[in-house]
Amino acid sequence: MASSKKQHWENVFATKQETEVSWYQSKPQTSLNFFTENNIPKDTKIIDIGGGDSYLIDNLLELDYTNLFLLDISENAIVRIKNRLGKKAEKVTFIVSDIIDFQPETTFDVWHDRASFHFLTTETDIATYKKLVSNSIASNGFLFMGTFSESGPLKCSGLEITQYSEAKFETIFGTDFEKQNCFTENHQTPFDTHQNFIFCTFKKYK
Repeated sequence: MASSKKQHWENVFATKQETEVSWYQSKPQTSLNFFTENNIPKDTKIIDIGGGDSYLIDNLLELDYTNLFLLDISENAIVRIKNRLGKKAEKVTFIVSDIIDFQPETTFDVWHDRASFHFLTTETDIATYKKLVSNSIASNGFLFMGTFSESGPLKCSGLEITQYSEAKFETIFGTDFEKQNCFTENHQTPFDTHQNFIFCTFKKYK
């Protein structure tokens, strides 16, 4: 199963241009707003989960963030973003791993995940992810999540996903994190369709 999942994403990033995937954003404004609104310091240790073709890292580098990590299951995705960043890629720590297999050697102050978590569809994988973030985010650190809402699509890139609501997020993460805020938002795809997302910010106080 794990190998077929990796094969799927390697194929996506080998065969599709960045503007040929539904999650494309030239500027991930919603995510950037999180950093601005929470006054995240420039030396904060930040990890972007499933960063793929996202322009978040590019924008954070432009904003002079200095302690950046990007994880993706696809080696092809990592190669693409490294090529795009050029010399700036040296300022980012890249990790090729399925999130379920990820064993970080450090803790992070900000864990950012837009449209990766919702690909986990079994209770076991979701529980593994919850334990991972609980153990990997520093005290007073932030968890910023974005997934398809209950009004959003049921699939992405041909794969089944799990839809979320504010209550569903709280059920999973509320035991270890305090919810700061949640909101829904329509994402316009490059194909002029809309996908309804829910975004939630949690803070770890333990």
